[in-house]
Amino acid sequence: MATVEKKFGSVKRFGARYGRRLKGKVSDIEKKSKRPGKCPFCKKVAVKRLAMGIWLCRKCGVKFTGNAYYLEEKIAAAKVDKEEKAVVFKSKKESTEV
Repeated sequence: MATVEKKFGSVKRFGARYGRRLKGKVSDIEKKSKRPGKCPFCKKVAVKRLAMGIWLCRKCGVKFTGNAYYLEEKIAAAKVDKEEKAVVFKSKKESTEV
């Protein structure tokens, strides 16, 4: 019994419920969603999942959409222009200085 629980990692919280196959699928999804992904804009491995389908690059600060649980190589991202992003940050700084 102990070897089976070690195999599933974070899904030990379900105990004897839901069956081995479903716990294995949930375990795979959680492992993929927790590891850092590759940013489609700056190409660094620094992307963290904020919520379902919302991702944030810690390196360049771009927030974009993608798959719900883990990033693929090809991402259908809502692209944000670097210039547009700079304008947003300038307006925040101006509002704090006033």
